[in-house]
Amino acid sequence: MATPPPASTRRLLPLSLGLFQGALLLFFALFVTYDEPSAVATEAEDGTQAAEQLPSIFPLFQDIQVMLAVGLGLLLAFLPRYGLSALTHNFLLLNFSTQWALLLQGLRHRYRHGEVRLGLHNVLAAEFAAVTVLISVGAVLGRTSPCQLLAVAFCEVPVYLASEWLIVTQLGVRDVGGTITIHVFACYFGLGVSKALFGTQRRPAHPKETPTPRSDLLALVGTLTLWVFWPSFVAAPCQPGDAQHRAILNTLLALSASAVTTVVASSLLESGGKLSPGHLQNGSLAGGVAIGALADMPITPAASLALGSLSSLVCLLGFRFLTPLLARRLALHDQCGIHNLHGLPGTLGAAASAVAVLLSHIDGSRVAEDQGGCGGGRQALWQVAGLAVALGGSLLSGMLAGAVLRLPCLAPPPEPLCFEDSLNFRIQGQAESPGMGDATEEVALKERV
Repeated sequence: MATPPPASTRRLLPLSLGLFQGALLLFFALFVTYDEPSAVATEAEDGTQAAEQLPSIFPLFQDIQVMLAVGLGLLLAFLPRYGLSALTHNFLLLNFSTQWALLLQGLRHRYRHGEVRLGLHNVLAAEFAAVTVLISVGAVLGRTSPCQLLAVAFCEVPVYLASEWLIVTQLGVRDVGGTITIHVFACYFGLGVSKALFGTQRRPAHPKETPTPRSDLLALVGTLTLWVFWPSFVAAPCQPGDAQHRAILNTLLALSASAVTTVVASSLLESGGKLSPGHLQNGSLAGGVAIGALADMPITPAASLALGSLSSLVCLLGFRFLTPLLARRLALHDQCGIHNLHGLPGTLGAAASAVAVLLSHIDGSRVAEDQGGCGGGRQALWQVAGLAVALGGSLLSGMLAGAVLRLPCLAPPPEPLCFEDSLNFRIQGQAESPGMGDATEEVALKERV
């Protein structure tokens, strides 16, 4: 029988969260105020500008909220006994990381004359920072405590903000949908955390890791939610007008192609021509990951479809061949397969963006303006450089964060209690101790029936 963590470590979570929220409240009370329209414009012009901006950004903002809180949370609920924890921890990390990013962004960007200006665009940018955390923790889902997850968020958000500033602002990389700055960065940060946390020891499959039809159904609902709202995630940072319209269309085509290709490839890879729920849950979204780096570029519809299909194929082949290889050779633990959904399609999308810059007719217009006169060849090099910075920087910083997670005070769960909701929640009908084997076996039998 496994022994649950002592009460002293259980108090660490509410204590740390309470101190964080209190400190943030004090900071907001002293320094933060809502953003105001330009003082140069007249009052009538201010009202007109606000009335035009809010309807264009708030619906996209709402869509992203649904994606992160509902879609991504349900996608992580494929573990049959860890669904409640996955949803709750996803929701907690979303709020914690957003507030932490708002504070850091306010200090970096908006600090003027002793106060921080807060607007809806700041909240949206902060939620993009939170997305990286939600993706990264998928690599260690079920084998980490809530305190360890908060430590990941605390370390990752400032590193992401610095990486995004370097890649987009300094290098001028075009990545409107976050293919490089969000998906690639989050994937390899999470893999770095996993490698440093679990070391070189190969971990056998846990008996509670196997999904059930019910948990797979919940995860598939999460996939459908993400699939529906993904164009808003890509289009929100775009300039309203042609660029935003183009980003929506390219994303829709890439997602549609990846969904169809997933069904084709899964039926070919699985015995008997049957479909794999895990393939559907991940491969259908791969096109949205890959298209983000070039969604606002003037590429053809056929290119969006081709990229969506190719990214889905890469994702599924990763699940089938690359994940077992990395686990066997490198002892790399990737619980949710973030390397297959975010790392491989993200790298493919970054390479495609460099090719798109070279082949399209933007090197003499938009790129030249954005990069101070440099041509498409140089911009393609910046795209590749941005990928290298995101990949290398995230992997190194993730390994450093993973070393921090090994501290005993962060209360890592014992192996027998991993992937178990009853470790963190009071659940009706179960024994008080989550280590009671008879009670857990009884629940498993009920789920099978």
